[in-house]
Amino acid sequence: MVLSTAPLLLRSSRTSLLRNTLSPATIRAFSGSAFVAAKPAPSGAYPKGFRLPRPEAWDEGESALDRAGRLYLMTELFRGMYVVLEQYFRAPYTIYYPFEKGPISPRFRGEHALRRYPSGEERCIACKLCEAICPALAITIDAEERIDGSRRTTKYDIDMTKCIYCGLCQESCPVDAIVETPNVEYSTETREELLYNKEKLLANGDKWEQEIQFGLDADSNYR
Repeated sequence: MVLSTAPLLLRSSRTSLLRNTLSPATIRAFSGSAFVAAKPAPSGAYPKGFRLPRPEAWDEGESALDRAGRLYLMTELFRGMYVVLEQYFRAPYTIYYPFEKGPISPRFRGEHALRRYPSGEERCIACKLCEAICPALAITIDAEERIDGSRRTTKYDIDMTKCIYCGLCQESCPVDAIVETPNVEYSTETREELLYNKEKLLANGDKWEQEIQFGLDADSNYR
């Protein structure tokens, strides 16, 4: 009985000694520390919601490829917004056609025309190179001999519905008789109106001669 009560007497005497030596404020400051006896471990069932963190597998977290992809997408997003803002403050490229018309290249291939010399004589010598080289077979030419022995065309037809605007007829002509004008507004309501004869082609040449000559002069260094 004496041996069993000895630890209790020692513990009570030590506790009373600390209480007599330390002030109450010091004891309150060190409450819950080593000066206070440890609380017993919890027993019974686990508290509700108690879970241990499960170790994360190597393929469950975000990979380096995913992070790189997200960064790339964000970078592309900001880059696209920069382009939008940059274009927003620039002058517009659109025009109010047909009230406004943009510049046309000297090499533009538009409506066909037959040209004349300044004297009024027809340039075409009926060599039929344009008819032979046309890949669409859109040109038909008939010719006859003049009194002086030269040749002239009696028929020069172009089916504009077949024409592919390749420009080979203009390139093959040795006297620059058949050309393609910068005119782009020649739509019609019927197919028959797109079957050009010699008179129609000569009228186009007389109408667009100034623009045709300007285009030929601008392109002369490259021919």
